[in-house]
Amino acid sequence: MSDAKAALVVGAGDATGGAIARRFAREGYVACVARRQGDKLAPLVERIRAEGGQARGFGSDARDEAAMQALVAQIESEVAPIEVAVFNIGANVRFAVTETTERVYRKVWEMGALAGFLMGREVAKAMLPRGRGTILYTGATASLRGGAGFAAFAGAKHALRALAQSLARELGPQGIHVAHVVIDGAIDTAFIAENFPQRYALKDRDGILDPEAIAEAYWQLHRQTRSAWTHELDLRPWIETW
Repeated sequence: MSDAKAALVVGAGDATGGAIARRFAREGYVACVARRQGDKLAPLVERIRAEGGQARGFGSDARDEAAMQALVAQIESEVAPIEVAVFNIGANVRFAVTETTERVYRKVWEMGALAGFLMGREVAKAMLPRGRGTILYTGATASLRGGAGFAAFAGAKHALRALAQSLARELGPQGIHVAHVVIDGAIDTAFIAENFPQRYALKDRDGILDPEAIAEAYWQLHRQTRSAWTHELDLRPWIETW
């Protein structure tokens, strides 16, 4: 269809990324979901289609320049123009600084920062001639302040936030909305349930972030008119200390 629109979600997992993809699919966008191991996307793609939406899954390493170039080119040529691109790779690890190897630090930076740059650059190339589009980056508490044991993660997230600011200043005047979302708190995921049961118990009190609620915020950012664009939005449960 000539009026088809694609929503690219890089780092589409079972929680936040999947919820974002499903939210855009409900609005008629073709959800193009990507992660390094493409076979793991099958349940999400099937769910979106079962809910009446359109979805395509792509196995792609976001840290690889050629892979990201090929991903964006394939979506633009085979699916639809990318109207919104979401970078949702986490890369959250915890190591004492003396136990943080060069390999760990480099890998976290590649996943959390370099990949974000590659995605942003490639989708910007596609969006700029059209004079419109939205680029959304998922941040974390570590985007704003470092913590003990999070030298690698905080370094990557600080870099991603700086990237988002730079892109907003450069691309905003050209019609592209760039926003950075700080997710401050535990998210309702299997990882939190299994590893932090006391924290997960707060779910009944709305004490952890609901991926569906996060996804709604991303949708609302995309819908904003350019007379009042938000660049940075922070989301946290009502009982979160900050």
